[in-house]
Amino acid sequence: MSVQRLPYMVVFEEDTGFKDVYGGALGMVAVEAMRIAPDTQSDTAIVFSHPVGGGSFLPMVNGLAHSGHHVIYANTRYRGNDSALLMEKCVNDLGAVIAHAKEKFGYKKIVLGGWSGGGSLSLFYQDQATGTRLKHTAAGDPYDLSKAELPAADAVLLLAAHVSRAVTLTEWMDPSISDEATPFTRETALNIYDPENPNKPPYDAAYVTRYRAEQLARNRRITAWVKESLADLRATGRDNHEQAFCVHGTMADLRWTDPTQDPSDRTPYSCYLGEPAVANDGPVGLARFTTLRSWLSQWSYDDSPADGPTNAARVTLPALVVNNTADLACTPSHAQRLYDALGSSDKSHIHIKGADHYYIERRDLLDGAVSHVSDWLKTRNFM
Repeated sequence: MSVQRLPYMVVFEEDTGFKDVYGGALGMVAVEAMRIAPDTQSDTAIVFSHPVGGGSFLPMVNGLAHSGHHVIYANTRYRGNDSALLMEKCVNDLGAVIAHAKEKFGYKKIVLGGWSGGGSLSLFYQDQATGTRLKHTAAGDPYDLSKAELPAADAVLLLAAHVSRAVTLTEWMDPSISDEATPFTRETALNIYDPENPNKPPYDAAYVTRYRAEQLARNRRITAWVKESLADLRATGRDNHEQAFCVHGTMADLRWTDPTQDPSDRTPYSCYLGEPAVANDGPVGLARFTTLRSWLSQWSYDDSPADGPTNAARVTLPALVVNNTADLACTPSHAQRLYDALGSSDKSHIHIKGADHYYIERRDLLDGAVSHVSDWLKTRNFM
């Protein structure tokens, strides 16, 4: 089935004291989107979004469009750069695209396409669309989502989704770093890439417990410093000032060195960024470059409002959770946690055996995965 691609932009005004994206006028937000649709008519649009990643050419996005579904991919204002990203503003951006889809294209029903990091964004969005809306960011800055147009969705797809950016980062953080000012001084017993570490995989339960506790402690130490730094700025009248910083060691999950942790069909001793020991300090790691406010909104374990299981508990939509069993990024426990947390009475959980995160290694599995998702949608009249 042939499809047409229509790139377009949704522009809206926003009252803000300072800019957190590059270019454009202060107070104006421009959100890029792409509609991918066959010639057939439909009253339903599947709207995908991700806090930072562009995905209009993702295999699943294309596959659903070619199977007869109308798909819209919405980039947030932070496309390609999450250093100053606020999850609260991503919700506003997604809402603007959904409202436009209803008003401009005439769609009556909206299915949220939560791919990867878009899963927790979709759940956060629906929670805000139907529940008590936030009036401040995680940093305490005024940002009133009760004034935003956030049309509620009708169903949600959680496809190869992780539970949240904050939880995922915490589970991947290198706990051998105890002082952020000297990130390459690392505690041997907690450095899973140090050959001198006496703890070898498969790790015993006591070591796993200690390791996970130290990861959480590191996240909380950074959060405490962030809050102190913001308080210092505000105490001196610099309410709109920011501070950028670097976070080293963000790809040290025990899953990468021990296949018995959250077991799956994934390739052992690897991660989605390649060799884990190299990616741990590589230039594209999670939260590698960030800012005070962004840390609290998207990376702080205790402060980020975009927490998949917490938001999912208040989401009652029909929901489909898809786990790719060879996924290097979103391992099975993430899909299970989201499925268990959903407040939906109509929810399904399926596994695509052998599929990787992007269906790049096993393109032969894409058609089957698309069919599963498409059949689920058709059964519920989302066509």
